[in-house]
This record gives sequence, structure tokens and C-alpha cells, in this order.
Amino acid sequence: MVKDKKFLDSVFSFYNQMKANEITLVYEGEITHDITKAFTSLTETSMDKEEESSSTQRKVFHVMVECLQNISKHAEPTKEYREKKGVFLIHKTEEFYGVTTGNIISVDKIEELKESLDYINSLDKEGLKKLHKEKIRGGILSEKQGAGLGLIDIAKKTGNPLGYNFLEIDKVTSFFILTSKIQRKK
Repeated sequence: MVKDKKFLDSVFSFYNQMKANEITLVYEGEITHDITKAFTSLTETSMDKEEESSSTQRKVFHVMVECLQNISKHAEPTKEYREKKGVFLIHKTEEFYGVTTGNIISVDKIEELKESLDYINSLDKEGLKKLHKEKIRGGILSEKQGAGLGLIDIAKKTGNPLGYNFLEIDKVTSFFILTSKIQRKK
């Protein structure tokens, strides 16, 4: 039996928050290919139990993979963590599934990322389609351009704006949070 009541209380509080927000999956750590495969498998099992439409399942899987790839490619290692770590969670409501990720980034990348996200969010379906084609036609994609393509792809697939925030950690790093919503079809 654990004797640290404060720790046990925090575990129970976390459990209650997960239930209240219908968080079905949460993970913190390094994102690898094996982790991505495990998450898609767990999510598939959960969505099958919910009898979720195959269209919704495909969109959720696509967004999950794009978001996890963004963490593995763009999270900044820190003094404490040499790996590119992040946090990943899936939650649901009656209307949608939410995929939320968070990772550390350098503050010097915030302005460009914010401009990209705002521009993507300003486009309608046709505008996203056009921008996606332009990015692909632009030639060989660098990792930097690839990140923009992934965000465009998520917005295109979900049909919803990308929610985001930057929380300052210190003068050189911030915590970037990205949330995507996928409509549920019943």
C-alpha cells in the first residue's frame, strides 16, 4: 500500500478529470513508430466498441499519425530531456473527437508557426486544397515544409480550425499545444 496520501489524491484527481473530459487515451514521453502503432490499435479497439463510423475512424487515425509525426520531427530536446518528448491525448464529446498534442519548441519558432496556423485557419475548404497542391508542387519537401503540409492536411481532413496555444517555459523554450477536432458521425 502506498503511504503518500498526497500522491494518491493527485492520482484520483487526475482520474476524475479524465472521466469528466472523456479522455480516452493519454501519453507523455518520446514518440516512436511503435508508440504510434500502439495508439492506433488502442484507439481502433475503443472506437469499435463505440460503433464509430469508419469515416470518423479514418479521420481520427489520420490526424493522430500527423500529430504524432509533428512531435517526433519538431519537438525540441531540452537539458532535462534529450529525447524529443511530448504529450498526446484523445478525448471525445457527443459531437466530436479531439486530438491534442503538446511539445517543447524554441521561442524563435513561435512567430512563424503562429503565422502558418493563422493562415491555415483563415482558409476555406477550397483554399486548403489549393494550398496543399501548391506545397506539393513546390518540389522536394524539406522537414520544415513537411510540417506545414501536415498541418494543412489536418485542417483539410477535419474541416475544422486548428486550436493552438504557446505556454512560456523560460526565455528560450515554450510548450506548444495543438488541438484538432473531428466531427462524429452517428
